[in-house]
Amino acid sequence: MVIVSYNVNGIRAALRKDLLEWLSYVKADVVCLQEIKATPEQFDESVFHELGYHYNYWYPAQKKGYSGVAILSKIKPKNVHYGTGIDYMDFEGRNIRADFDDVSVMSLYLPSGTNSNRLEHKLMYMDDFLNYTSILRQTHPNLVVCGDFNICHEPIDIHDPVRLKNVSGFLPIEREWLSKFINSGFVDTFRNQNPETVAYSWWSYRANARANNKGWRIDYHMVSEPLQENIKRAVILPEAYHSDHCPILLELNLN
Repeated sequence: MVIVSYNVNGIRAALRKDLLEWLSYVKADVVCLQEIKATPEQFDESVFHELGYHYNYWYPAQKKGYSGVAILSKIKPKNVHYGTGIDYMDFEGRNIRADFDDVSVMSLYLPSGTNSNRLEHKLMYMDDFLNYTSILRQTHPNLVVCGDFNICHEPIDIHDPVRLKNVSGFLPIEREWLSKFINSGFVDTFRNQNPETVAYSWWSYRANARANNKGWRIDYHMVSEPLQENIKRAVILPEAYHSDHCPILLELNLN
């Protein structure tokens, strides 16, 4: 199973930038999207059917033009679960999960903490989400959590770890939480497969950051530990230019 995760920063904008052509080339089985910023009524959803994605599930935020996640699949899931059941998370459209025979795949868009109020909200979300996944894995042990975590984990994951140590996304408290999340029973698949590789998945639109590769690795495929032996490859795909993020790809060997 090939799983792509991509914060598209607006599905309609990404479609105008030839997202479909890129998807036709990559040929993923499952595509997890974040920050779709639209409802299905606001664009032609059928364009994905032409690429073989006949099972598409959208979970937009209640606020228009904001947040939202989706899963596109060529494989029919046994079950699709919208949200977490935690009300303050769910109205922002940040979590959707599709359960297949051998694995459950979740598209996650964790909040950013760009100001003090949002940072407090993000920290509360992180703690409640960790509790949620700990309970979820009791019934769904083969879990892939992919998406935009809005956190760089280690200095290797950010272009200037010294100057940015007090910026949300690389704060010690956020990094500690991501360590706690991994230690609860998850594997960072990219770092597992590429322990020394410097690669980023997001660049600011400011100061020509992407051209200068001044980036952050904040997008992850996290798999629960029982799936570690199934990891075939995990890569970042910076050649895709539909967003301020780039997509990430995970390939699993499943029986």
